[in-house]
Amino acid sequence: MTTKNKSAAHRHKLTAIAVALGALLFLAINVFSNNSFRALQVDLTEGSLYTLSDGTRKVLEKVDEPITARLYFSGILGEQSPPHARYYERVRELLEQYSNLTEGRFRLQVFNPEPFSDDEDSAVSYGLTGIPLNESGDLGYFGLAASNSTDDNETVAFFTPEREAFLEYDLTKLVLALASPKKTVVGVLSTLPINGGFLPGAGQRPRWSVIEQINEFFEVQPVAPDVPVIDDDVSILMVVHPKALPKKTQYAIDQFVMRGGKVLAFVDPAAEVDKPPRGQQPPGRSDLADILKTWGLELRQGRVAGDLDTARRVNVRVGAQVAIADYVGWLTLRTGNFDRDDAAMADLQMINMGTAGILDVVKDAGTQMTPLIRTGMRSMAIDAARFAGQPDVIGMFRNFKAGSEPLTLAARVTGPVKTAFPDGPPDDKDGKLKPKHLAQSKSDLQAIVIADVDMLHDQLWADVQDLLGKRMVVPFANNTDFIINALENLSGGASLNELRGRTISSRPFHLVREIRQAAERRFRAKEEELQKELDTVRGELNKLIRRENIQSGELILKPEDRAKIDNARTQMVAIRKELRGVQHELRKDIDTLDSWLKFFNIAAIPLLLGLGTLLFVLVRRLRRSGGVVETS
Repeated sequence: MTTKNKSAAHRHKLTAIAVALGALLFLAINVFSNNSFRALQVDLTEGSLYTLSDGTRKVLEKVDEPITARLYFSGILGEQSPPHARYYERVRELLEQYSNLTEGRFRLQVFNPEPFSDDEDSAVSYGLTGIPLNESGDLGYFGLAASNSTDDNETVAFFTPEREAFLEYDLTKLVLALASPKKTVVGVLSTLPINGGFLPGAGQRPRWSVIEQINEFFEVQPVAPDVPVIDDDVSILMVVHPKALPKKTQYAIDQFVMRGGKVLAFVDPAAEVDKPPRGQQPPGRSDLADILKTWGLELRQGRVAGDLDTARRVNVRVGAQVAIADYVGWLTLRTGNFDRDDAAMADLQMINMGTAGILDVVKDAGTQMTPLIRTGMRSMAIDAARFAGQPDVIGMFRNFKAGSEPLTLAARVTGPVKTAFPDGPPDDKDGKLKPKHLAQSKSDLQAIVIADVDMLHDQLWADVQDLLGKRMVVPFANNTDFIINALENLSGGASLNELRGRTISSRPFHLVREIRQAAERRFRAKEEELQKELDTVRGELNKLIRRENIQSGELILKPEDRAKIDNARTQMVAIRKELRGVQHELRKDIDTLDSWLKFFNIAAIPLLLGLGTLLFVLVRRLRRSGGVVETS
């Protein structure tokens, strides 16, 4: 064998070894990167769907003790319901990110609770909800049970895809509850049944959904509307619709602020939730004027904020007909109406308000008022009396006279304040309580005032559904998110501003939608024509068949009628075939795009790597062969 042949054989051998080593190295790198860089990712989705918010990261930093999360998902549920299988992958991946960011302090365990298994017994013991899957009564589970080192437990009874937009919200509040067992105390003082309880004539009533949501982040402590003193353990006082409060309670609120307490106040010139059931009386009016004045702002009395730019579209009965009109007293406020530089408004997209009031600055106030929510430019003040009884929605719209300045609906107030009771406690006739009286705030006032009470009611921000006997709240507006943002901001704790509704993972492909719409424009007319023709032939066939059934017991059907029946059936088959062809054309472009996407996702990268490797090997062989000299 010549030297040249020996060298060629040697090169072939080295090439084969190099290809084998390259393939092995490729697999090793994939395995190594999969295990070593699991926490690293590039999120190219719209809305950064797979990127954890800063608020979640701050909460995870608080995890200094082990938290064990047990994720239960029935495999049979995934087989029968692909949406649940897809959502399970989304939940599992998000929980794995939590585990990676806490370096194992948040531990994830995954279980498949098959019927009559120990895992199913475990899921039941944690209170998870199973849904029926078949006639045999087998149940499918998709829930989470988490616990910390002190055996505190938090659960998600069932992950429903309808709440996917709030998945990070739900999971992070669960972690926060286990990582920080001691919550900030929020005292809720209201003249409305917002705290629930027994009501004469109505029986036992539950707390409003907004209070349930707040309770997931804070410890809610009801405060009686006739309380003489606000307890020291209350960090934030939430005052809702203060109406006809006793002087002693107003003084308690005043002194709470003087001691450095924070306040979130909801006042309203026309609270529809406090509307008389009958008669033409206007909705209830809040009254906290004296205290608000010392804070440097006032609620414009007897006036409701109307706005053409944010008016909600509602159904209105006009005589015997139902019309759609812009209700200028009900407002859907969006990002352009918010102060985006304020932390309390972070990431909020929409807030609904109903017959909201107007906040004005008091002249020569020593405090600073910063508007958080304002109307659009085309707004006006409407007499609150116009909302008595059944409001004339169309009349308000027709007679609307827009101004040129926005109206303030919610504001932050800061700065030093003086007491609204300079003479001391109102019930302290003998002066015994005066030494404890504070005439000046110990620290700057920290308060957020919102000129609407109705925004707290379910009607304006959430759909409340019954899921397997349990109440499920599905928000359609960020009302509660704003309130939790405000409470968290006032508490001065770690930021939860970004724990709000996120984009859902099941998003439409814009290109696919455009292709489908173009195809529908081309073929929908033809489809409609064929469908009408099919309906005509089917109607004629039904007439002939009915005639055949009537005459079958009396005489033989005429040959020409039977021929018409056979012809109609043949015609129906032909039309259906043509209709399927048209429907196939509707899908053809989408299927073609789908095939290309599958190719690029599955085969394109391996093929490119393979071609690159072959090109590299060929170039090396050509370079070496150019320098080889044949010898004998």
